[in-house]
Amino acid sequence: MSATVPVGRTVQVKVPATTANLGPGFDTLGMALALYDELSATVVASGTSRVTVEGVGESTVPTDSSNLVLQSMAATFAHFGVDTPVVELHCTNRIPHGSGMGSSGAAIVGGIMLAKGLLEGIVEIDAQGLLNLATTLEGHPDNVAPALFGGLSIAWMTDAGPQHKKLTVHRGVSLLIAVPRDITMSTKSARDLQPETVPHEDAVFNLSRSALLIAALIQSPELLHAATEDKLHQDYRAEAMPETNALVHRLRNEGFAAVVSGAGPSVLVLTDDPVERARAASIVDATTDTTWDCLMLAVDFKGATVVVLPDGEGF
Repeated sequence: MSATVPVGRTVQVKVPATTANLGPGFDTLGMALALYDELSATVVASGTSRVTVEGVGESTVPTDSSNLVLQSMAATFAHFGVDTPVVELHCTNRIPHGSGMGSSGAAIVGGIMLAKGLLEGIVEIDAQGLLNLATTLEGHPDNVAPALFGGLSIAWMTDAGPQHKKLTVHRGVSLLIAVPRDITMSTKSARDLQPETVPHEDAVFNLSRSALLIAALIQSPELLHAATEDKLHQDYRAEAMPETNALVHRLRNEGFAAVVSGAGPSVLVLTDDPVERARAASIVDATTDTTWDCLMLAVDFKGATVVVLPDGEGF
């Protein structure tokens, strides 16, 4: 394709954090959270792309071509046969890294959405195209679907590619994420702890809880504790995250719907009452085995957004 992105074009993107699995919905369920990374890219005439990072990962996130946002942008341009432009990329990161809150998925979605904005008028990328690209880069759709589209997301794979259904979470559901300050876990490491096969009764157990969880999240929040039981993945990962496992059990013993957020080590607590959410936070704050930061977050319903600025309003 001979078209090129105009020099000076600036795009701003906002991407939410996500929490996946939600207990029993392993590799299937995800939810967008009202905590955002904000990205801005401006096309420049020549040279090599430059990256600046502030906030989370300011001194550790790569600022060369290995930067995940840049890689996702480049993959999107390559997919559509357009030369990748040289950009000045600025990232304001708020999503904790290695925490089970979808930071890598947000970076991938952020890069794709930046490319979408820069390609405006050259290539139009529809919702399915965005999901296809993001799933290819991430490897599975449970985090990228809610990051792209917001809300509660059911994601599944077909011969035609990834699919998703967005649902609206009941307004009575209140969320708490407990993030440990000094513990991280990579998604790959967590996945390596999963067995190749699971007992039939465990599979049936999780099928029933996953179905119940959808009902609890969109209609009957009082069922959240029973609906978040799991036998497919959390117990297998417990040894690698003892502090997380202990906090989940402590909260569940107090009647809270507490689960590992994504691959961990953060803990997600779903309540049907803001007062109960505050009580859960007090239990977390009283924990002495490690220091936890409590994030009281709303569900994000919009997903990733992109704004293309008029020429001349960039860097």
